[in-house]
Amino acid sequence: MKRLTHLLSALSLIILSLNTHAQTGFTLQNQNLDNPDNEPAPVHPVPYEQQIQWQELEFYAFFHYGMNTYTGKEWGFGDEAETIFAPTEAPDPAQWLKVAKAAGMRGGIAVVKHHDGFCLWSTATTTHNVTRSGNIHGQNTNIPRDFARAARKLDMKYGFYISPWDRNSPLYGTPEYVSQVFLRQCAELAAYGTDQFEMWFDGANGGDGYYGGANETRSIDRETYYDIPNLRDSVHKVCPQCILWGMGGEARWIGNEAGWAGETNWSNENRGFAPERNGMYGTEDGWFWLPGESDAKITNKGWFYHEGESALPVERLFQMYLETVGRNATLLLNIPPDKTGKIPEYTADTLKQLGKLLKERFRHDLALKAGITATGTRASGANRDYLPSNLNDGDKDTYWATYDEQTSAVITLVWDKPQTVRYVALMEYIRKGQRIRKFHIEYSPDGSTWLPAAPGVECTTVGYKRIIPLNGSTAQSYGEGYSAKAIRITIDDSKACPLIHTISVY
Repeated sequence: MKRLTHLLSALSLIILSLNTHAQTGFTLQNQNLDNPDNEPAPVHPVPYEQQIQWQELEFYAFFHYGMNTYTGKEWGFGDEAETIFAPTEAPDPAQWLKVAKAAGMRGGIAVVKHHDGFCLWSTATTTHNVTRSGNIHGQNTNIPRDFARAARKLDMKYGFYISPWDRNSPLYGTPEYVSQVFLRQCAELAAYGTDQFEMWFDGANGGDGYYGGANETRSIDRETYYDIPNLRDSVHKVCPQCILWGMGGEARWIGNEAGWAGETNWSNENRGFAPERNGMYGTEDGWFWLPGESDAKITNKGWFYHEGESALPVERLFQMYLETVGRNATLLLNIPPDKTGKIPEYTADTLKQLGKLLKERFRHDLALKAGITATGTRASGANRDYLPSNLNDGDKDTYWATYDEQTSAVITLVWDKPQTVRYVALMEYIRKGQRIRKFHIEYSPDGSTWLPAAPGVECTTVGYKRIIPLNGSTAQSYGEGYSAKAIRITIDDSKACPLIHTISVY
């Protein structure tokens, strides 16, 4: 009975308290915390922040330089005498990066250890390094230190290529190699800067080599040998923005070394050997966000400098750009320094021309002055809207979207006067996953008659960025262009409601 009395008293106090709040102007409110901004649900997998920042670089340089520069080889055996590395001048990573910046690149990756095991810095892990070089220029070289300093000064991103395979080390193939050599070398490189954007691990793992004089073939299981989970955690603790490429499992090889990605290219993929077999295209239902990076050569010979080499034509390099950056990949373009430790003048001139061409062709975004409408626009939320005007507001953090179950839509851009158009670029809001499966583009010369554009182009995936040449050719893409008073983009199919943050027209 006492318990019941106490319970009734407590309830009376609560009721009295509520009445008092009501009388003094305070009332209980029902809070709806379920998606007040009406945001679309993500379509997994989705990228994490480092991967987004990595892909936003779009175009950056590869610098293959080292022992092979002086032997004329591509893959050294590991038995090369350290004195062979003898630069005729002091190597100049600042010059490398200035050349890359003139081409419109936003960063670079320096090869500091290739398969021959020769290290371009004074490392505690091996004597096979620059301190035993053949002259003072080589002995004073520290490529990772100077490369990182130059990148920061030029406001460019930087990273390092370090070969997991080491044809020089007597320990390769044993557990001691991983703990005493490879992981320690990665730690040494991480110490050159916490702001690195990429660490590059080549897929070449195991085979014949010098191995401290054993001169034999050694094989490993690369899926387990290098202790990748520990490596990822260790690097990220020091370099939180660093992406571990290839073997590191955070970005994938696009699958060729010719500077092209598939017109259908998903950022979704599965780790392991699948990316190398299917790198150009990705896998729509892949489990991981594993975006593609395309590595290609600017010269007509190898990755390292070779006598008699020449740079590819500028239009061919522009085609590579369209077929990589314009197909949801990044472009890692190799620029080999010569025996002076500098980029040759003919290569530098070509890159300067490429930078000028990219600026000219993508300087004026005609979409910024277009009127823009879309069907099926999603209702606004408390703090965010999804209006078509988000498509040409210059803000990557705003986006247009449809209602949840609507997987098709039409977007129309209109100008008061006809414009000469050559390219349409689309960018999905990939923070919530990659969605679009199929679309097509039309143009109107008069605002009422519609004609098909981009003949022969597979207008399938978009992803981070898709650049469509309206004449249908990446090889002869510029041309005279088309006179258009309007452009219509029809999204035919999407995995879920499509989200696009930017449309550009050039």
